[in-house]
Amino acid sequence: MENKDFAVFILSYGRASKVHTIKTLKKGNYSGKTYVVCSDDDSQLDQYKEKFKNIIHVFKKSDYVCRFDIADNFNDDRVVVYARNAVFDIARKLGIKYFLVLDDDYISFRYTQDGNGNYLTKVKNIKDLNFAFDSMLNYFKKTNAKTLCMAQGGDFIGGDNSSVFKKKLSRKAMNLFVCSTERPFNFIGRINEDVCTYVNYGAIGDLFLTICDYRLEQLETQSNSGGLTEFYLNEGTYVKSFYTLLFRPSCTKISLMGDKNKRLHHKVDWKYAVPCIIREELKKKI
Repeated sequence: MENKDFAVFILSYGRASKVHTIKTLKKGNYSGKTYVVCSDDDSQLDQYKEKFKNIIHVFKKSDYVCRFDIADNFNDDRVVVYARNAVFDIARKLGIKYFLVLDDDYISFRYTQDGNGNYLTKVKNIKDLNFAFDSMLNYFKKTNAKTLCMAQGGDFIGGDNSSVFKKKLSRKAMNLFVCSTERPFNFIGRINEDVCTYVNYGAIGDLFLTICDYRLEQLETQSNSGGLTEFYLNEGTYVKSFYTLLFRPSCTKISLMGDKNKRLHHKVDWKYAVPCIIREELKKKI
């Protein structure tokens, strides 16, 4: 991938020996620049530096404490929101204009549809991530979106009947982010920071988008130690769900999600979440 203005940043915390995304990128034949981002309070920082040497970038977490709305008065900083905000500054220092932000626990990248737009029922892994990332970047450049994201496996429950696949393009933004130093924004909230961000900024007209052409698969958070796992084990997803409600109570509520094993989860009512565009033919004649 010959693009001096582009790089991939992998955010990691407490998982020096389990940065699965590095191997997954290699399986997909990604050949561009890759960096691992860690914070200075990571107990495994020496292991990161030894293992990743020239591709690791360490940021000072205390530099970001007052730069965004954390939304609480807790003291547990073992969360990813600091790294998500620091990566913009790191990219800027490296002279990188466009970049992908990835978590460290991805185990595969897959296609979701064939050449005719039909939903793929069989697994088809992406063998050319250079092409996939390039296509996402090219689309991102043609829009004024703050970020462009890749869908996740869970988005396709129901297959071709899933809402994400039917819409093709949705106004959520989670997990994998195409970003630009020329379109900066702050992630907000200690946890559920991705949802808090796209709902909060979406309400004032900013575009946060997800495409359904590709999907990523990752390890289950609470079965993979390090990262956010310890925070979730301490606080639970019950607490997580309320963060978005704190930012946008006008369009968010807490409800039960799931079929048999139901759990509390945030639910966004998109009718009230973002500005709506009225079709021109409905405009009243003056």
